[in-house]
Amino acid sequence: MKHPVDVHVGKRIRHRRWLLGQTQQQLAEAVGIKFQQIQKYETGMNRVSASRLWDIASTLDVPVGFFFEGLEGAEIATNGNGDMLADREALELLRAYYAMPEGQRRRLFDLARVLGDAA
Repeated sequence: MKHPVDVHVGKRIRHRRWLLGQTQQQLAEAVGIKFQQIQKYETGMNRVSASRLWDIASTLDVPVGFFFEGLEGAEIATNGNGDMLADREALELLRAYYAMPEGQRRRLFDLARVLGDAA
């Protein structure tokens, strides 16, 4: 049985890897394991050891704590209310957003806020 924390950490690994445009194979090679193991981590089937999580965090250029951010949200996602970052469209939007220069990002963010308030 999958533990909600393992599922949450796995989702955070997948999201960060995807935002960086890395494949499971590339991440696996960078940390010295098989890509099947990355698949198991990302689905929460296998727990990530502390040392392996350290290696993954280093490779994905985030602090280890990144994988635990929003953990309360993991409980919501397992209760069927959904996980916004599980939506491929949301991830593609995030990737495109962070590919923009900072000035453009700021203007787009301001526009989105105005449109959201008007809705």
